[in-house]
Amino acid sequence: MKFLTVAASALLASSVSARSSLFGSSIEVAPFDEALKVPGDNPLQHCKDPKDDILDLESVDLSPNPPKPGKTLTITATGTLSQNVTKGATVHLQVKYGLITIVKQTADLCETVKNVDLKCPIEKGEMTLEKDVDLPKEIPPGKYHVIADVYTKDEDKVTCLTATVEFKRGGGSVVHQGLK
Repeated sequence: MKFLTVAASALLASSVSARSSLFGSSIEVAPFDEALKVPGDNPLQHCKDPKDDILDLESVDLSPNPPKPGKTLTITATGTLSQNVTKGATVHLQVKYGLITIVKQTADLCETVKNVDLKCPIEKGEMTLEKDVDLPKEIPPGKYHVIADVYTKDEDKVTCLTATVEFKRGGGSVVHQGLK
């Protein structure tokens, strides 16, 4: 579970987003749509059209993609924030293992971004994030769905991202585009 929290935080700390229907609001995650795919070598997709997001993600690259248990996951992300993100921002994270919800939490974004060597306030403008995450080799095989949704302290949407990764027995993994 630490892998999922750290990996999701690392992937999403470079982004910041809106409240999801998982937390009682109106955003619904769309089925895979090529137009919603986050550019780069990754399994990420925007939950809906990101035209009003505070974060414009230019690319997110994972190496290896798909992630592999027992290996180091290198994450490189670039994007542009159109406004500062300050204390009070929140990230809503849900991780499902198959149909079972294993993480459903709302966290302080400023605490979460410490995992990727950032701190608040996150200044507007261009930014690049590079982070290595050591994945435990004991990740149980199965399909994991991750949704991360982030708000500024004033509840402005920064971004909403989703990904599905399936870990196979013997250390392999498969990336699924969109929720299935």
